[in-house]
Amino acid sequence: MSNIYNKIVKKEASIAVIGLGYVGLPIALAFAKKVKVIGFDINEQRVNLMKKGIDPSNELVKKDFENSDIQFTCKLEDLKKASFFIIAVPTPIDEHNLPDLKPLIGASTTVGKVLKKGDYVVYESTVYPGCTEEDCIPVLEQHSGLKFVKDFKVGYSPERINPGDKEHTITKILKIVSGCDKESLEAISKVYEIIVEPGTHKASSIKVAEAAKIIENTQRDVNIALMNELSIIFSRIGINTYDVLEAAGTKWNFLKFSPGLVGGHCIGVDPYYLTYKAEEMGYHARVINSGRYVNDSMGFYVAKTCVKKIIAAGKNISKSKVLVMGATFKEDVSDIRNSKVADIVKELKSFGVKVEIVDPHADSSELKHEYGFGLNKLSKGYDGVIVAVNHKEYKTLTETYFAGILSKKGVLVDVKGLYKGKIKKLTYWSL
Repeated sequence: MSNIYNKIVKKEASIAVIGLGYVGLPIALAFAKKVKVIGFDINEQRVNLMKKGIDPSNELVKKDFENSDIQFTCKLEDLKKASFFIIAVPTPIDEHNLPDLKPLIGASTTVGKVLKKGDYVVYESTVYPGCTEEDCIPVLEQHSGLKFVKDFKVGYSPERINPGDKEHTITKILKIVSGCDKESLEAISKVYEIIVEPGTHKASSIKVAEAAKIIENTQRDVNIALMNELSIIFSRIGINTYDVLEAAGTKWNFLKFSPGLVGGHCIGVDPYYLTYKAEEMGYHARVINSGRYVNDSMGFYVAKTCVKKIIAAGKNISKSKVLVMGATFKEDVSDIRNSKVADIVKELKSFGVKVEIVDPHADSSELKHEYGFGLNKLSKGYDGVIVAVNHKEYKTLTETYFAGILSKKGVLVDVKGLYKGKIKKLTYWSL
């Protein structure tokens, strides 16, 4: 089995990447520059775009598709030619904040149907410790009729892709790898080293690698939650959180986190996988759950504060109009998954406010489908403007610009403190 690496390098064996989204497509194309790759996705529309050198996620450009030995497909039959499978499908949560393993089980079923003796399967999707072995491997065995370890090997190597980040790309980030035994660990490590320049960190087990990934995001989540809670306290005291953080940040070991909306498909989702597993083991995770509660309520808090400021300006809230600038989950990306801006819009509408939304990167029909609202044309006479996402297009805006679109006594809410120190006359508030 250990000769899998040599076969891949000599192009005698192919790597298949299952799931060609934000994670899968960059991996598939990075490998395709060096070895033979089959890129598989169940969405035929997406596959057709990729065949034309278009990334449906708007992360990669046409040049990234050039000089690539890759076959894009949505046909199960084409996967039979592969010997090394990388599964990179999303692992979302459902409406009860519980892990939704449907995409993962679906991908495992697909691979199970084409699995041969001597093949390798590596999972990249973020999961709770134990998921690969307890939930995925039985599915592979069931559909292939093969025995795990004896007939095929499995590993786990968590993705570390950061949407919108052109610096920390797949080939530049140290890769955690793990395998079901010593032989698979070595082989999986060597295969990833074909594309990953800094090399690999060999985790001692699949569970350790799963846990390492999930705590990366949980740690960020809890730290941001602390900053969000501090911002609520400082707002009541009447001091600016960013001024406080600037002062505290002069100490060499102060951790630099800032308050904000925590959305997206990683930080806002992954901790729930860990708390789910903890509950299963009979432990209620207090710190992690508290952090999730604080971060999940920030959109509503921002909207309520804006409403209070408009009322304080002597306006009738049910006749007010508010502009929300930015709808994506973070700056300079088109990704709207789990965007907390939707919470701001929902809360404002519950007060009878007329809400208009603009965003230079988001797709209006996608927003409509996901959240029930689309994008609007910019107008004037807003009683409140909420700059919810720090897109580069917003960074150069001035107080004069906002004064021009706000009504008399209008309120500017600057979620991330983008204009701190630059607003002198308008009613201004930031986290």
